[in-house]
Amino acid sequence: MKKIVILAAAIILYTGVTYGQSKYIEHKISKGETVTSISKKYNVTPSDIYKLNPNAVDGIDLDAVLKIPNSNAGIVKFANTPSASKIVKKHTVKAKETLFSIAKMYDVKVGDLEALNKKDIGVGGIKIGQVLLIPSAATTVTKLVEVPSTKTAPVAKPVAEAVKTTQEVAKNIQAYHTVSPKETKFGIAKQYQITVATLEQLNPEIKDNLEVGTTLRLNSNTPVYSPGAKTALAPAKNGAFVDYTVKPKETLYSLSKASGLTEEKFVALNPALKDGVQVGMVVKMPATSNNYVISVKKAQVDLSDKLNKRESKELVMLLPFNADKVGVNPEVTIQQSLKTDKFLNMTLDFYAGAMMAIDSAKKMGLPLKVKILDSKESNTSSAVSSLVLNNNLTSSDAVIGPFFQTHVETVAGLLEANGIPVISPLSNEKGKPFSNLYQAMPSNEDVKKKMMDFMFSKNANVIAVVDSKKGSVKKYLSETYPEVKIATLNDNGMPTAESLKAMLEPGKLNYVILETERTSMVLSTCSILTNNLSKFDIQLVTLEKNETLDSAEIPLESLTKLKLLYPSVTKENESSSASVFAKDFKKLNNIYPNKYATRGFDVTFDTILRLFNEGGYKTSVEEFASEQLENKFNYVNIDGAYYNKGVYLMYFDTDLTVKEAK
Repeated sequence: MKKIVILAAAIILYTGVTYGQSKYIEHKISKGETVTSISKKYNVTPSDIYKLNPNAVDGIDLDAVLKIPNSNAGIVKFANTPSASKIVKKHTVKAKETLFSIAKMYDVKVGDLEALNKKDIGVGGIKIGQVLLIPSAATTVTKLVEVPSTKTAPVAKPVAEAVKTTQEVAKNIQAYHTVSPKETKFGIAKQYQITVATLEQLNPEIKDNLEVGTTLRLNSNTPVYSPGAKTALAPAKNGAFVDYTVKPKETLYSLSKASGLTEEKFVALNPALKDGVQVGMVVKMPATSNNYVISVKKAQVDLSDKLNKRESKELVMLLPFNADKVGVNPEVTIQQSLKTDKFLNMTLDFYAGAMMAIDSAKKMGLPLKVKILDSKESNTSSAVSSLVLNNNLTSSDAVIGPFFQTHVETVAGLLEANGIPVISPLSNEKGKPFSNLYQAMPSNEDVKKKMMDFMFSKNANVIAVVDSKKGSVKKYLSETYPEVKIATLNDNGMPTAESLKAMLEPGKLNYVILETERTSMVLSTCSILTNNLSKFDIQLVTLEKNETLDSAEIPLESLTKLKLLYPSVTKENESSSASVFAKDFKKLNNIYPNKYATRGFDVTFDTILRLFNEGGYKTSVEEFASEQLENKFNYVNIDGAYYNKGVYLMYFDTDLTVKEAK
């Protein structure tokens, strides 16, 4: 019954603001004016006026007064014309800087930077010591075309053009690309906007075979990559490498792995590493590497400590209620829909948690405006394009949702030119990189990588017992982590005591990765390892949470003896704040919160707090990591987009509790 009430409330609320309504101004109608002409005058849409003036649908009268959304209170006035005030500061060019890197530094477009300094930028480009004028980011807003309220509404084109421009700039400055596992010539060529034929012409050695670790040339101006040639290893002028400061606990293994190079090539690039890795030393990383930021050692802070309550913020939530489909079929009641529609239940749980976060923000005195819209999405279709273009989302400060990756990418693309953060709350796909896209859910690849990096940081011996049915896991380990010893299996697909014992190393921590869904294989492996605990330091590991290990047939004692270690995107929180949240949630909804409700709270509350931090959402993301009730948020900028690397490593302790591994 409670979820029916939530659904009814959601259907009502998705059309507007939950609290903190936008201010409006009054307009007295003059002779000859229409709703359309008035909307153009104030840079709003006719539908915005009709929402505040329902009777205007039947016509407007001379001298009547209309309520108009106030553009100064959140509706963007689009403009393409430059003004004298657009120059906000000057920048002196430093060594290794490019127009692209400077534009990224000030969050402006390369085209605007070039246009403003056209006379001073010669054929050879910018020079060290040259002073550039920096345009204001606020003057680079792209004008969106007003969409007619028809079924064939056109999609705004400027976004695609902006993305294309950014890709072309990136293509021009990239010098090399190091091939990663599973990459193809077609994928690499597409990434850098060149043809496969051009890629092969620049790199003849890949015509017959593309090997992992190969460093490819991306344009004809770049010299052939040669590990033995210093000139080829350091083409800094072409932007091929970036400087990276070594963090605590990082090793030559982790650094070279993140760079995409072998240890030999990485040391050749950084000769100082021959004497050992030291905290604080600066090394060169390939700029094309997806992982040149290895371990993100951002300070984890309480985001509620420093909040700026002077300026109001608007948060938009695009949630898939699909209200137009609920109750449409007379043979299916709302109660039946709630019993059978798992996706609707997940949405309502997430929504209920988000509402508690919004209420918490309100109690903290944060001047927050919230707009909730029905994204009407499935895995194949969505109404997000029209929602973005018809609901003034370009005036918002952040958008949470939609749920599906393809749809959240659509929203990010439409709002990228305006720099509005779009947070993907549930998808763990890596997806396409947009500069304003924040993936709040760690990917499966990041979850596994967190575990692998942790084990190798301990200078441990790593062994893997992999079921024959887990061929993809075996391939992943052998290709990405060749240092891992893969245990051989007998004719029954089981590890033997002799072969497994032979792989264990005395005087060293031995991590044994177990990947199987067969109870018999779990029991057999645990028995072998337990019998060797007196001679070897052993810890059992899984690369993802394995439900087979929760089976009643698997003795908990075996898992605690081996201190089962596993990665997780959430952790159980038994703190007082988590207890208060659970009690308050149950009081409101007659049920304790599940993982979707808690995630709804965590993602929404984290977004709100970052919005009100000094510098805003993006600055907060780049400077701080955070932790809410059950989720960490540690965003890393990779390929221009932001990905949450906040993964927990949990283990079963001998006192039968689950603890976080450090």
